[in-house]
Amino acid sequence: MTINELQDQVIEEFSDFDDWMDKYALLIDLGNSLPPLEEKYKTESNLIEGCQSRVWLQADYVDGKILFKGESDAVIVKGIVSLLINIISDHTPQEILDADLYFIEKIGLKEHLSPTRSNGLVAMVKQMRMYALAFRTKEQA
Repeated sequence: MTINELQDQVIEEFSDFDDWMDKYALLIDLGNSLPPLEEKYKTESNLIEGCQSRVWLQADYVDGKILFKGESDAVIVKGIVSLLINIISDHTPQEILDADLYFIEKIGLKEHLSPTRSNGLVAMVKQMRMYALAFRTKEQA
């Protein structure tokens, strides 16, 4: 599936709920479904700067695509990590760099997060794009 198809799927899933408490519950469920990150990846270099909670993001380049793994010590943030991984992981660096992540706006995520969590979300997306840029640069070299 394309990044946009995956985003549309998420938007549809979130549109089933009117109440933000239900949407938070969905985020928590998504976080709980995220496989735990291996301890060897919980390093300082994988820690996302700008997040209030501790968030680790591991990126591996496999067969021309980037596979992301991640984890957080906060349940809602872990759900956000899971959302981003479900949408962005397993795509080429160029697809990731070209992606307009409109789902964040469409599901109202940014406006329902505290300012620090919102900054953390931006930092996670930025880090994923930095990995994509690095892997694309390696591809071209």
